[in-house]
Amino acid sequence: MFYHCRHCPGKILAQKGGSAMSLIEALYYETREDQQVRCRLCPHHCLIDVGASGICQVRSNRGGQLYTENYGAIAALALDPVEKKPLYHFYPGRQILSAGTWGCNFACPFCQNYHLAHEKAATREIMPEQLVRLAVEAGQQDSIGIAFTYNEPTIWFEYVLETARLLQEEGLKAVLVTNGFIDPEPLNEILPFIDAANIDLKAFREDFYRRICKGRLQEVKDSIVAMAGKIHVELTHLLIPGENDDPAETEAMAAWIAGIDPLIPLHLSRYHPAYKMEKPATEFSAMAKARDILHQYLKFVYLGNLPGISNDTPCIECGQPLIHRSSYRTETGGIKAGRCEYCGAHNDHIKGI
Repeated sequence: MFYHCRHCPGKILAQKGGSAMSLIEALYYETREDQQVRCRLCPHHCLIDVGASGICQVRSNRGGQLYTENYGAIAALALDPVEKKPLYHFYPGRQILSAGTWGCNFACPFCQNYHLAHEKAATREIMPEQLVRLAVEAGQQDSIGIAFTYNEPTIWFEYVLETARLLQEEGLKAVLVTNGFIDPEPLNEILPFIDAANIDLKAFREDFYRRICKGRLQEVKDSIVAMAGKIHVELTHLLIPGENDDPAETEAMAAWIAGIDPLIPLHLSRYHPAYKMEKPATEFSAMAKARDILHQYLKFVYLGNLPGISNDTPCIECGQPLIHRSSYRTETGGIKAGRCEYCGAHNDHIKGI
């Protein structure tokens, strides 16, 4: 059995035009004498036969070696407000180039980007150097770097790692919008090149993760702890009626997050029917109740998928609004150089101002 863990992507197997992309030998896998391979990128640890792919659909066994099929495969590319990731305390009011590919290591039936997560989307080839050049050009429009988003970016590991390295050389930021389901060793390798992450904490029960997402909670919690100690972290929690909206679960989740850092922003998002889940949309009363519980433990709770709701950021000391938000329009007149314009208090949890 052989263990592969290189510090740069492996050799190119083939390059094709159109929507097919370069096939790059993957990082983090074990080979076996029977030509099966064991992927070690995420906690699924898929055992993959020759000619087959792992759960994520993008890491495949070709002749006893593991290859990633989406290296350089861009399925979605847009210049977005950083608040759309969502990140509210990381360079508020700025733009970020957002890039995504296809595939996911979860199977959430409520996925809003299922056409990318669960289907082999049409793509175009953009190599890391090219994408970074686009990010540099976008910097002229007040963009801070690249967010790897739309699908699960950790399964795009080799591409994200190389692109993030190049971004750091250019003085630009790299952001992950992720489910957090990744093994500790690859996570520790990529984190020095990542500046911020929004991690989707989908529930606070193992049975939800196993039954609904086909994943596990504990490894997601481990990733949140690891990331919160090294980069800027915000969390998103989609509140689904009858699935993860029990007040006791909400309180347990809030207490756990506060034990890491009560200043971690939590984005409480309203569920709407999507993909394979057809439950009715979350009632506003349930959102308000969950927000009140969360506020007992966390300083910053924001509501998502609820147009017209105020999501201003108050000063941690005097409570005056530092940042006004209306949809994705952001005004940062209440804070300057990290200090409240009203009372002068440091608000160092807000990065980039």
